[in-house]
Amino acid sequence: MAITAAMVKELREMTGAGMMDCKKVLTEAGGDMEKAVELLREKGLAASAKKAGRIASEGIVDVYLSDDNKVGAIVEVNSETDFVAKNQVFRDYVAAVAKQAATTPAADVEAFFEEKWALDPQFTVREALSQQVAVIGENLNIRRFEKYEKAQSGKLVSYIHGGGRIGVLIELACAKESDELVELGKNIAMQIAALNPKFISEKDVPADFIEKETEILTAQAKNDPKNANKPDNIIAKMIEGRLKKEMKEFCLVEQAYVKDGDMTVKQYIDSVAKAVGADIEIARYVRYETGEGMEKKEENFAEEVAKAMN
Repeated sequence: MAITAAMVKELREMTGAGMMDCKKVLTEAGGDMEKAVELLREKGLAASAKKAGRIASEGIVDVYLSDDNKVGAIVEVNSETDFVAKNQVFRDYVAAVAKQAATTPAADVEAFFEEKWALDPQFTVREALSQQVAVIGENLNIRRFEKYEKAQSGKLVSYIHGGGRIGVLIELACAKESDELVELGKNIAMQIAALNPKFISEKDVPADFIEKETEILTAQAKNDPKNANKPDNIIAKMIEGRLKKEMKEFCLVEQAYVKDGDMTVKQYIDSVAKAVGADIEIARYVRYETGEGMEKKEENFAEEVAKAMN
């Protein structure tokens, strides 16, 4: 039986499920509307549809590293409330997502959603997520992930801060894969979590970023009444000095090392490299903070009670 747009629309209005999900189950049910509704309920899609509009900006970040340390992945999975983010069922689910993200060929979340769920291949990742929504009772979302495959000798190291509020995955390149690299990686990941540097070093800073920062600093200097009578060459030197100071804040290896303010991160790395007997470089890193850049749900307990009563 041909599945028409009108049938998809009707099922969508009945259940609130997504159009693609409606079309899929209608095809599976041979156009039988009741069977299609039943399939959506079995998959947890109808139950989760009512919750899909709610803002999920809480949640946790988790990291998975393979036993051979060749692959790692970091994920952010969101929930509506911090209460659910602390729930062990939710945390176990996020750990499973992180583990699958370390093996996925998907380049983005949308492709990741369509692959088979490793713990139960009869479902897709999207369908497994919908089942979790039905079980937990809140809107959930796999927001983002990043996968690292080690391309050289060294170590993948992870760090989770605040029970999953911030997560860091870092790759260190070194000819000798010693235990000292793990401790170094943890300490640098803690630094990244705390100070959120934008770049590894000055050579990684794009020219357009420096140009934009220079424009901002120039405008600030010219709008400062204290600089009204200063010649342009003096103002230019002031701007250059301020830019150098900013670069020390933006660039990881130029930052003061949080565990020892008397040295920079680069000096700390060099001291460990000397002990190990081989050069150590930060190849790359990624830092996720739960809910960053997202709209936060404003809690109003009185309003929630009133809505429930009505």
